[in-house]
Amino acid sequence: MTTVSILGGSGYTGGELLRLLLQHPGVQVLQVTSRSYSGKFLHSAHPNLRGYTNLKFTTPDQLEPCDVLFAALPHGESSTRIETMADLAERIIDLSADFRLRDPQIYRAWYGREHPATGWLNRFVYGLPELHRGEISDARYVSGVGCNATVVNLALHPLAARGLIESAVIEVKVGSSEGGVSHSLASHHPERSGSVRPFAPTGHRHQAEMRQELGDFPLHFSATAIEMVRGVQSTAHVFLNQDLQERDVWKLYRESYHQEPFIRLVKDRQGVVRLPEPKLLCGTNLCDIGFVKDPASNRLVVISAIDNLMKGAAGSAVQAMNLMLGFDETTGLNMIGLHPV
Repeated sequence: MTTVSILGGSGYTGGELLRLLLQHPGVQVLQVTSRSYSGKFLHSAHPNLRGYTNLKFTTPDQLEPCDVLFAALPHGESSTRIETMADLAERIIDLSADFRLRDPQIYRAWYGREHPATGWLNRFVYGLPELHRGEISDARYVSGVGCNATVVNLALHPLAARGLIESAVIEVKVGSSEGGVSHSLASHHPERSGSVRPFAPTGHRHQAEMRQELGDFPLHFSATAIEMVRGVQSTAHVFLNQDLQERDVWKLYRESYHQEPFIRLVKDRQGVVRLPEPKLLCGTNLCDIGFVKDPASNRLVVISAIDNLMKGAAGSAVQAMNLMLGFDETTGLNMIGLHPV
């Protein structure tokens, strides 16, 4: 049985990792750390886990060696302790932004500081299996993925890989869980409820991941918070450099994704849900993608949706772990979404 531990397991992403790993048939959860919850049962931070485990949180300095270490620390912390982490585990999956970018200059430009462990950047594989499956299978160190980057990268990759994008203007609508477990006045219920709040009209850091994975074309990105707990929906206005019809778009998306277990093409002519809707994906590792071609221009509107805590974080991490350990890629991840929610 493969042993896994979680460094920094009291947040929403840590809770999702535990929900998946505690039911995974091939792994045993050894330890979970949290300074604020040390000595308390896991269900004190994650009440949905009550009755599934008797584990208690430990402090980071109590971590023992394990086969796979998941790091779910705040951004900036993993890179300062990577040597210690590597001494504890042969394989590391870091869910923060610390090792997602390959170029230290790009990291400095987007995160406003020098990377403290530049020698490790090229040792990590970007942890989106649909784009890096072979590399992840052979890797010892895998990074996490940004949720906004994931919903955009999966939506546009079939087009970008074929050099079909002239430019793209993208807007994502996100749920409150994207802000993490910490709270502020902005997340206080009377302030948050009913709001449609642009919080990153420009300059969102996940753009760096999009550019790294999709290539160098003009990409403009904005993010808006809406009254939803889980989920990200992306609306990408893609301006093509070729005159494609919808049947051509169908063909290339099917070619790219017909064997992908967690990607569904959603484009119906009738029914309530005709294009991707994040509400239906809560708790799943799925990404739904649909599109509509503007017949009067070269604009293709690509709509995609994920659960930000699953495909945008913990789900992709467990999918990557499965590849690293030689398990079936879908092990522990075959959840069906709920309806209604």
